[in-house]
Amino acid sequence: MNVLPQNTAWSVDEHQLAPNAGIEEKLRFALRYAVLAPSNHNTQPWHFIVDGDCVTLCADRMRALPVVDPFDRELIISCGAALFNLRVALSRFGLAYAITLFPSPADVDVLAHLRILRDGRCDASLTPLFDAMPRRVTTRETFADEPVPVELQLRFEEAGAAEGADIVCAGNAAIREHLATLIAEADQAQFKDPRFRRELASWIHPKRSRDGMPALSPGMRALLDLAVPLVGSVIRTFDLGGMAAAHHTLVTGSPLLLCIATGADDAAAWLAAGQALERVLLTAADEGITASYLNQPIEVAPLRDTLRAALNLDGVPQLLLRIGRGRQTPHSPRRPLAEAVS
Repeated sequence: MNVLPQNTAWSVDEHQLAPNAGIEEKLRFALRYAVLAPSNHNTQPWHFIVDGDCVTLCADRMRALPVVDPFDRELIISCGAALFNLRVALSRFGLAYAITLFPSPADVDVLAHLRILRDGRCDASLTPLFDAMPRRVTTRETFADEPVPVELQLRFEEAGAAEGADIVCAGNAAIREHLATLIAEADQAQFKDPRFRRELASWIHPKRSRDGMPALSPGMRALLDLAVPLVGSVIRTFDLGGMAAAHHTLVTGSPLLLCIATGADDAAAWLAAGQALERVLLTAADEGITASYLNQPIEVAPLRDTLRAALNLDGVPQLLLRIGRGRQTPHSPRRPLAEAVS
């Protein structure tokens, strides 16, 4: 797998920040951590506007995925993950803050406004997650045959609850097998849609170097060739990591599947789900555990309720992840900071 030059964004080091840095300088430096957040197709759909001791988080609709994410649900989730990273970095730098969500009723693209509080208290619970931000990585390969400790699963649940989301951990083999069937069904539905294949192809193009998933391109060209009809057996065995193992095997072979759910299904819930996602991922990364996404049954509307019933959820499923211990893989590329911050 190629290591892309933009991965230098992941080498950010807090010691690069001058000891006597002012508030705005610290705020801008913290955004170098914010942009390390995960996003669907690695679209990085966020834009930050800094004004003195304040920063505004906006959704970048130019980076939307209208086919797979027609209501911008996953776009806002991604922005929530970036907001959580910003909170962690600011807490590490000793800066307290107040956040107003959706501060502009007239502009739905303005998701959050953060103001530094000179006399406030930092959230001490976030600081231990700081070092995990540059270590977090999405692993699309097989995991070790090693259970995720129950104690860590409880910490995942606590991490979600801290951000207003419910976490359901599914380690039972029968449940994982059932979910694997749902994921395979969703895969078929998505790849039969030429619009989906065209949208995905645009984000895995090998010429992309600042965003998207160019490392996946070599193993996907046949599937994304719009001139070639797809057969069910090909789709069922397709592996998003380009590995030889079937997708079904990746799911059933993962020691833990984890679902993030919310009570509502609106923009505020999506932003909360994104912050819960990143809190869970950083908690995992801090223990050498990694994850990748299995959101297909959530993205295919008719299967979302089926997934909800399968996991006996009271809330609405927003994200489905596979969790385990995998080998270190390269980070996704990142856009220059100047493109995401003004």
